[in-house]
Amino acid sequence: MKHLTISDALTAASRRLRAAGCDTPGLDAELLLAHALQKGRTWLFMYPQTLLTDEQQVKFEAWLDRRAGREPVAYLLGCKEFFGLEFEVSRHVLIPRPETELLIETALEIVDQRPDRSSSGSDQPGSTLHTRRFPFSIADAGTGSGCISVVLAKTLAQASLFAIDSSSDALRLARQNAFHHGVGDAITFLAGNLLEPLPHPVDLVVSNPPYVSHAELNTVSPEVSQYEPRLALDGGADGLKIIRQLLPQAKDKLKAGGSLLVEIGATQGQPVAQLARQYFPSANIQIKQDLAGRDRLLVVSEL
Repeated sequence: MKHLTISDALTAASRRLRAAGCDTPGLDAELLLAHALQKGRTWLFMYPQTLLTDEQQVKFEAWLDRRAGREPVAYLLGCKEFFGLEFEVSRHVLIPRPETELLIETALEIVDQRPDRSSSGSDQPGSTLHTRRFPFSIADAGTGSGCISVVLAKTLAQASLFAIDSSSDALRLARQNAFHHGVGDAITFLAGNLLEPLPHPVDLVVSNPPYVSHAELNTVSPEVSQYEPRLALDGGADGLKIIRQLLPQAKDKLKAGGSLLVEIGATQGQPVAQLARQYFPSANIQIKQDLAGRDRLLVVSEL
């Protein structure tokens, strides 16, 4: 076997992945080689003339073969960063995406604006999200990897969370991620469809449900259509099938004054807002856009 330097290996790998249609061939090659060498990406650029060992080269080539077949890098590495934390992922769960951080940020804003019941309805001077003492309950419908629940549990120390999923494999992975990040005891994991297993109403419901329409499923990249779980993607003919199930459940599972946050597709703002008004006619309903200016989040509040 001819031993390649790091520089030569990256050049050849990037060229191969570009030809295979990968969107970020250079970055993908760097991530896979760094993982094969058990080093950080920066190390690769510091020692570009280092020769790969036989074992490293074989491992790297095997991962390149799979990536050239359009298997997502996150599944090859077994992890994905979200909101500054690293989460274990597998083909049983949707890969966390940056767009979902808008849901997290909005949830934290809602909690931050809620009066502190322990101080007669007003915040104590200098209070923060981490020091609030009032009980606050959150349900994450369709938790997947658990990334939403884990981030909220780490940020809102006094909150009680319910992470719900119909997939036992997803729940197992979500539980692993929760305990890895030290919040396993703060989250109750429930098996079932959306909010059905929830034992009592909560202050906040959050969800990143399947919202891809059948037509869109035929046009998404192979990374999504061939590898990510269809259960976490398929929103029915118009993409709103699961959201139609979630809204009436949320109406019954939210406390008075509660809020609902649902991630949606880029063109679904108007129809989703209309659906929400059917179940929450007196609520404040808002569609938030992501950084690219696309519809991304349904916010229902002041119930």
